[in-house]
Amino acid sequence: MEKFHLIGKAMILAALYFLSMAVNRIAERKLRDKQARRAQIISAARRVAELEGWANVTVRRLSDEISYSQPVLYAHFGSREGILAAVAIEGFQEIGLALEKARKRVKRGNTVESVAAAYLEFAASSPALYEVMFSLSLSVPFGDAATPPELRFAFAQLLELFQGQGSKSEVLSELFWASLHGVAGLTRTKRFPPSRRKERLRALVEIFTFPR
Repeated sequence: MEKFHLIGKAMILAALYFLSMAVNRIAERKLRDKQARRAQIISAARRVAELEGWANVTVRRLSDEISYSQPVLYAHFGSREGILAAVAIEGFQEIGLALEKARKRVKRGNTVESVAAAYLEFAASSPALYEVMFSLSLSVPFGDAATPPELRFAFAQLLELFQGQGSKSEVLSELFWASLHGVAGLTRTKRFPPSRRKERLRALVEIFTFPR
């Protein structure tokens, strides 16, 4: 009798184990599906913006673009601004990776020059993405306890350039960023003649290159 009792207990435990595994697999699949939908929505927003501008990136338009109902989009992001904020955060991750790559690939040259060139190249090659990162009124916090890690990561690549400057490193990083942003914006709006692009970059690099 005891033997049958132990067998029954083992069978129950085995059933519970397999049930738990099944539940976990379902949860994992739902999470993957949710992440895939989120990525699809962000990708569609970027695609529409690059072709037609951010004014045409609406929840209705994205719903039609990817064949999801509007409630699905709202469930993921809450609002149109939520979608744009997610795109902006993704953009900061991408520019951070581009700057990190530019900084690390320099062995003997000037890392400031390499990072500056990578920053301006990113702004020029992804104008809509750069616009949503900096020019639209979004509630993505900068320089705050709630600043997303992607933004911190991007800024850290600039901060690395001035680590030898002691207490001035953060201010120098901010001024370098402001200068690059200004050059990128004025170049995009054709306020700067393209003929002096290299000259501007050299001058900017000279200003922000310090002895280590």
